[in-house]
Amino acid sequence: MSIEGHSSAPGANVIVEHYCEHRHADGTGCKEWGGRGPQPIPAVPTRWWRWEHFPHKTFEQEQALRRKLEAARGGKIIQ
Repeated sequence: MSIEGHSSAPGANVIVEHYCEHRHADGTGCKEWGGRGPQPIPAVPTRWWRWEHFPHKTFEQEQALRRKLEAARGGKIIQ
């Protein structure tokens, strides 16, 4: 991979790590990467959660996640 054509502007090639914003009951934060949460307008700051902690799932999405996690605990692979 070449760096030819990349920006030389200050901060242009900086990687920003976005971790999940979820807080566990003991106050510690989630240590996993977060995906982008909903951002209705640009003035609202972007929130970051991993899918398991995303607070705005539909009932169907929640049920599918639950089935996937239960299958993973039992050694089955579901995609």
